[in-house]
Amino acid sequence: MLKEVLKHFLRNKAIIWLVILLGVFTWSVTMVKSGLFHSWGIGFWGANGHDAIWHLALANQLQKGNFVMPVFGGVPLKNYHIGFDLMLAMVGKITSLSLSNLYFQIFPPILALLIGYLSYVLLKLLNHSKLESVIVMLFVFFGSGFGWLVSAIRGQGFYAESMFWAQSQISTLINPPYALSLVITLAAIILTMKYLREKKLGLFILAAVLFGILIEVKVYAGILAIISLFFAGVFLWIQKKDTILLKLFLLSFLLSVLVFAPFVKNSAGLIVFYPFWFLETMMAASDKLNWPRFYSAMTSYRMGGQLVKAVAAYFLAFGIFLIGNLGLRFLGLFEISGWLKKPHKLSWIKVYLLVTLVLSLIIPMFFLQKGTPWNTIQFFYYFLFFSSFLAGEFLSGIISKLKKAYVQYAVFGVFMFFLIPNTWATLENYLPQRPPSYLSNDEIQALNYLKSLPDGIVLTYPFDVQKSNEAQDNPPRPLYLYVSTAYVSAFSGKVTFLEDQMNLDITNYDWRNRLEQVDSFYGQGDQSKARNFLGDNKIKYVYWLKGQRAFLGEGQLGLTRVFENNSVDIYKVE
Repeated sequence: MLKEVLKHFLRNKAIIWLVILLGVFTWSVTMVKSGLFHSWGIGFWGANGHDAIWHLALANQLQKGNFVMPVFGGVPLKNYHIGFDLMLAMVGKITSLSLSNLYFQIFPPILALLIGYLSYVLLKLLNHSKLESVIVMLFVFFGSGFGWLVSAIRGQGFYAESMFWAQSQISTLINPPYALSLVITLAAIILTMKYLREKKLGLFILAAVLFGILIEVKVYAGILAIISLFFAGVFLWIQKKDTILLKLFLLSFLLSVLVFAPFVKNSAGLIVFYPFWFLETMMAASDKLNWPRFYSAMTSYRMGGQLVKAVAAYFLAFGIFLIGNLGLRFLGLFEISGWLKKPHKLSWIKVYLLVTLVLSLIIPMFFLQKGTPWNTIQFFYYFLFFSSFLAGEFLSGIISKLKKAYVQYAVFGVFMFFLIPNTWATLENYLPQRPPSYLSNDEIQALNYLKSLPDGIVLTYPFDVQKSNEAQDNPPRPLYLYVSTAYVSAFSGKVTFLEDQMNLDITNYDWRNRLEQVDSFYGQGDQSKARNFLGDNKIKYVYWLKGQRAFLGEGQLGLTRVFENNSVDIYKVE
């Protein structure tokens, strides 16, 4: 009976759409609760307390047509991919919907649905069976590493999503540019496949546009796609003397340069060569695998010049990193092995995927991003995503070869079991009523007032790391005590003089020098120098929480209070 029901679902595609819709719902849970109003203010769950605030701040400025750094007043935007934020700004402008609602409640399910749908379309073009499609879609939406298993064995519960550094599939929407890059990558590949079959010029042009703009949506995705397209083009030229993919590469590459070059300034040194940083920190960090004896041994071998032992130790660490992050998706490695054993059966799409997989694995092993070294782990996310397709193909092949139905169900059941713990453990971070961070009603009122004022640069008080650390054990924390965020800019629509040091690091701004200037201003006893600081930097407003002030009085600084409530004072610089 069960076998007949399963066949019915597979035959009618109902189970595939059930998986997609379940995936859309599950992914969206990580987003939709954030940004909503409550009696106590606006809550933010997970990384939304920082990352989302940055995107809202940037989209606010783009909506006004200002290509400026929203948290570093007086300078243009540089070294950042604005594709998602520009889309957010444009949709907000056209629909008059709030950027917050678009970001948290509307875009997430749409992006998740598009990723699911386009993945399924790609599977159909690759002639995958219904069973393969179901398993791939389960991997796409619920794939995770083995961090939860290690944590459970240690008696520490199931939550250990980033034990081996990479996030699991359920956290995809926390990084909207990454999610959008998957949509564009999948669409570009599908259009290319359709063009090669139908030879319609419109498909070629649209594929080139999507490949070309990808770098402005997510620079990591753009790099991987352009290089992979080049190698796929070379392969097709060698195999069939067909230059069409090389032409597609050339057009896409030129478009990439055209859209990204205006935002690349002073980027020298942004990426640094630092081999195996992720392997070492995975072993050493208390919030990762935390195997200090192994870390001590591997680094001692390296620094002591014991080459054989060092190579063995780092190779083992690499294997742990790879399998730990892949989880059951490690089955995809066997599928790759099968491809390589039959090189005569390789196609351009397999070459494209192989190059993407190799680059997305190797780049973070050797290169880091200056200021925020862990950022290059995002290259590896594309390895994990496309491994879902290969693992699904291999596992479905195993199940199909099993002769007894109950054995097939048992294998499928084990597969399903391995998908549940991490998904549930991660969801638990987004289900509690109390968020990790929030914006109070008093600050909402103050920021709304500031939003109503004419544009101008806003000076805020420097982020206090010590007070933030002291508040860690008492959630929810107000945003000003959470991490250094762009919240004043995000919710006032104004450019701030200095906020969100993390994104300033990522984009290579000299914020430390500016922080010294700000600290000097707040401690300045010379009235003329203090006023010159405000005037020279074109600061128009000062946003202070109660208890925050400068050494000199407001009158001495030329400040006039224009707003006050129980928590906030806003001053205008005269």
